[in-house]
Amino acid sequence: MKTTVADRIRVARENKDIDQTSLATKVDVTSRTLQRWEKGEQVPDGDYLISLAKYTGVRPEWLLTGEGEMYPAPMPRGKIIPIDQMSILKKVHLEMIPLFSSVPAGKLAEIFHPDHAERYVTVDSVNDPNAFALVVRGNSMSPKIENGDIVVISPQREAKSGDICVVRINNEDTLKKVKIEENYVHLIPLNTTFEPVTVRKRDVAFVWKVVRVIKSL
Repeated sequence: MKTTVADRIRVARENKDIDQTSLATKVDVTSRTLQRWEKGEQVPDGDYLISLAKYTGVRPEWLLTGEGEMYPAPMPRGKIIPIDQMSILKKVHLEMIPLFSSVPAGKLAEIFHPDHAERYVTVDSVNDPNAFALVVRGNSMSPKIENGDIVVISPQREAKSGDICVVRINNEDTLKKVKIEENYVHLIPLNTTFEPVTVRKRDVAFVWKVVRVIKSL
């Protein structure tokens, strides 16, 4: 049966017989963040995946992909393992993507400028060479996506109704759940204190799908 990263984090923790609070402390995140990882509400970035593997004793590649053995083979006494076989980073398929200016999760704001990356973030492979990340500003998508979180966008993934997307309307951008109809796009906040907005499809430059959320600690 195919499992998710969330399933594997939970199984690794339970097999280690460690509670969420203790593991969160070891990995240096909040218990709430670990709970989100285990619920599949977000995927930890590469550094946290490696820490989770370290403290639960599982292979990082298994934790990330589900492939291969869950636990590393025991090292025979007296045998020296070449460093290229021990390299965790070589086995875990991670990639660096550019982090650009912020995207608003509230009212529409000025267009972001993707010409100059502020920095880079590490994520598990999103299979899109044009993928990039944006910092969220605002609370219209809370509690799932909050102010200061980072969203990873894949321009080549098809956006469908029900997806959370970055939408550009008349040279302005916003982050919302979308409902796409023939002539209109409905922008739906997850925070019920904000009102949905409906825009004409002809005014929409793009609808880019969010594929990862990196929580602000």
